[in-house]
Amino acid sequence: MRKSILSAIASASLATMLLFAGCGGTEIASNSDVKAESESASKAEESVTSVDESLKKVTDAGKLILGLDATFKPMGYTDENDKIVGFDIDLAEEVCKRLDIKLETYGVNWETKEIDLNAGTIDCIWNGLSVSPSRKEQMLMSDPYMNNAMVFTINSDSEMKTLDDLKGKTIAVQNGSTAQEILADSDIYADITVQELATNVEALNQLELGMCDAVFLDSVVAQYEINSTKKEFKIMDEGLEEEEYAIGFRKGDQALCDKIEETLSAMKADGTVEKISTKWFGSDITTIK
Repeated sequence: MRKSILSAIASASLATMLLFAGCGGTEIASNSDVKAESESASKAEESVTSVDESLKKVTDAGKLILGLDATFKPMGYTDENDKIVGFDIDLAEEVCKRLDIKLETYGVNWETKEIDLNAGTIDCIWNGLSVSPSRKEQMLMSDPYMNNAMVFTINSDSEMKTLDDLKGKTIAVQNGSTAQEILADSDIYADITVQELATNVEALNQLELGMCDAVFLDSVVAQYEINSTKKEFKIMDEGLEEEEYAIGFRKGDQALCDKIEETLSAMKADGTVEKISTKWFGSDITTIK
């Protein structure tokens, strides 16, 4: 009898253990399922939030807000009638016309232009924006549409011709520009005095007044200033390096970038780009494909 009772107790204990083990296994499986579902939901949410709606945002708003330094002749600047004009402006206006939206311009401080872009104040920076490694880290850049070179503009009576001639001289440069970066990385940087100014217009005024010996800036701008203003400037024989112009967008705004590139290509194919470029430069100097 005693053995039978012990046997029954043992059997009951074993059944209880198996029952709890079964419950435990069910609980573990349930936690695993919840975790999997949570991860799946998280991925789905990520997918939704990462959808690129940059083009839709612009078309829904019915306008493209273009950021620029409104003194950067001839790419985009304020004329004598207080109107924003320029080569880049003509290109952008035609792009917007084809997208059935309006172009709106917004003046930025060139030194802090990325802040306006990332804050959503502007949709792009389209104003003779030079391509550089640091800018590629901060923004999405379109395919280049024009070549450019960085040169030293000097007074026409200056006898300086080479970089060595600049040693001991004062060079003016625009704050926040790639010209500033290139000059800082150059071999002559330690031997010159750099005068950092807000715009190229201010820098060229300083040159005309004899407050500096040269201005380091884009050849496109230098040539335009010399040809249009007839001021007594010339470009020094030796410069530093060549660059390319592109349009800057927020990181991730690939849809908007692609659409504008596609539209520019169509404009190139039908001769519109050539017409605009000839108006400002005398010929088609763009590299749009």
